Amino acid sequence: MKTEIIKKNNTEVAVISSKELLITDVQSALDLIMTVKYETGCTNIAVNKEAIVNDFFVLSTCLAGEILQKFVNYGVRFAIYGDFSKYTSKPLKDFMYESNRGKDIYFQPTAELAVDQLARYK
Repeated sequence: MKTEIIKKNNTEVAVISSKELLITDVQSALDLIMTVKYETGCTNIAVNKEAIVNDFFVLSTCLAGEILQKFVNYGVRFAIYGDFSKYTSKPLKDFMYESNRGKDIYFQPTAELAVDQLARYK
């Protein structure tokens, strides 16, 4: 896991890239939240899509909702970046679209755009 702190608009974002799965269930998401907050002090986290278990992107598993609720509950704004074009599920696309319209959870094609979104609101 590689963590880079990017400061934009007076907001620090922890951009994480990993070739290994970091988020596989609710507990691993909580572990990531606490580790990043402790090590960096950041409450804005961007993670590459490859570091998240594929079941997250299957809405019928309810994993996305459970995990994202933890980020919100702990006051962490979260972005997932990567290529989402392989996902054809309309409910997933709608979920991603609606998330991007909010202020806490984002799905973006690049780390740079993820940082832009996370640095947009305080």
